[in-house]
Amino acid sequence: MTAFVTFITVTLLVAIISWFKTRKHKITTSAGLFLANRNLSFTAVGCALFFTNISAAEFVGNSESVYLNNMTVMAWGVSSVFAMLIVSEFIIPIYLKGAMSTTPDFLESRYDPQTKKLVSYLFLIGYMVNLLPIVLYTGAVALNGLFHFSDIWHISHGNSIWILVWCIGLIGSLYSILGGLKAIVISDLVLGICMFTGALLLAYFGLSHVGNGNFQQGLHTILTSKTAHLNSIGTASDAVPFSTIFTGMILMNLFYWGTEQVIVQQALASSDLATSQKGIALACAGKLLGPLLFILPGIIAVHLYNHMENTTEVFSRVVADVSPPVLSGFIAAIIFGAAITSFSPGLNSASTLFVLNIYKPFKEKKGVRLTEKDLLRSSKRFEMFASLLAMFIAPLFIFSTDSFYTFMQKINAAFSIPIFTIMFIGFVTKKVPPIAAKAGLVFCFIGYVLTQMVFDTGIHFLHVLAILFVVTSALMLIVGRLYPMEKAYVAQNKSVVDLKPWKNRHWVNGLLLIVMILLFLLFSPLYFS
Repeated sequence: MTAFVTFITVTLLVAIISWFKTRKHKITTSAGLFLANRNLSFTAVGCALFFTNISAAEFVGNSESVYLNNMTVMAWGVSSVFAMLIVSEFIIPIYLKGAMSTTPDFLESRYDPQTKKLVSYLFLIGYMVNLLPIVLYTGAVALNGLFHFSDIWHISHGNSIWILVWCIGLIGSLYSILGGLKAIVISDLVLGICMFTGALLLAYFGLSHVGNGNFQQGLHTILTSKTAHLNSIGTASDAVPFSTIFTGMILMNLFYWGTEQVIVQQALASSDLATSQKGIALACAGKLLGPLLFILPGIIAVHLYNHMENTTEVFSRVVADVSPPVLSGFIAAIIFGAAITSFSPGLNSASTLFVLNIYKPFKEKKGVRLTEKDLLRSSKRFEMFASLLAMFIAPLFIFSTDSFYTFMQKINAAFSIPIFTIMFIGFVTKKVPPIAAKAGLVFCFIGYVLTQMVFDTGIHFLHVLAILFVVTSALMLIVGRLYPMEKAYVAQNKSVVDLKPWKNRHWVNGLLLIVMILLFLLFSPLYFS
């Protein structure tokens, strides 16, 4: 009961703070709903980027993967720092220079409106059948593991997941529909502080539990026994082989941080380029704390449980078993908040893509002039539809048989690499034509589906992605060579925000990269064998 009361109290407190900070922020325009009027500070951008990326899937998936294998899963988060800094230096300036509200806006200016629309549809499908349902499902799994609702309500595990999915989905929908991006960002700031506090407390109580009440003994135990799980390098047979960092993983991270609308939208809401770059650096620092936040609970579980039937509940069980009730409730509120602040931006971004890239052009083509009020109304209706669809799909993930985090990344790859490839070629060339982008998109998507569902290549899916990226890029360049655009693409500066870069970014970025490398060296056979 104490844990549940704490959960409700913290959740309400975050909601009240968000309301108080945004009560004077009236949403009257699409820019206010989608981009918070482009006036976010660097701390707001950094926290929004980090917490939008952090859903219950990070807690659930990472802990499960470490428990079953080792720390190789940390490569997804830690190595993303390199991709984030590339995006900060080279890609975000392009978006801000063109005053773009969505990443497919670049495709319209670089290729043509049809390419923009095609990619917008792909994004929307990915959000509604993958991103949003996964956020809801993992949030439901984590909460059920913490509070054992299935036992309290005397229903099956599957039925409790259905109920919790709908609870999270409905509340997340209200956040997005009523508050827009501004309310989401304020929640991110508050939850960010709570999350780091909760992670430190969980580490203390978890290690004390392993050490039978002695923190130092617990730390000594996990550093000297079962050290195979402390290996971030691993072997070729691991779910995430280390070599994939240099092939498909870097591509997926570049896509995620550089072209994924739900992420990039947070950076595009900054007041200027320097603010955006500072925010990305702050988010990088958060990603480097990943081993403490998401990996340690799985390591603790290795020393507490010899066998678990439902490994998706590793994180929840550790929290419930090692934490005092108040901390359990506090962490449950963080998990719930993480689900909300990943689901809400996903809805907001899906709505941005639909309204600005599909609905508005369709209406204008018919000669209908839309007011800001029309756009806001259509946005909210679409968010209701998208959230309902996600809530129906989410419980079906209970039937997945693969390691959940790996399963999630495999699904993401089907949408991410085709989109990233045509974006990349658009960034680095000036005369590759629209037909090459369309052909590349179709070829890469079909190629990935065939290699994963029809033909058994025997090659890790991340290596397959790298091969498809190279082949698709070559195909687009050949088409560009044979049928180049008559007029080379020239980016326009719409002068909406100040494009002066952050002067201290180089030494800060260098420091972040050094810490990234040191983490891999620390958790390697050099220290643990």
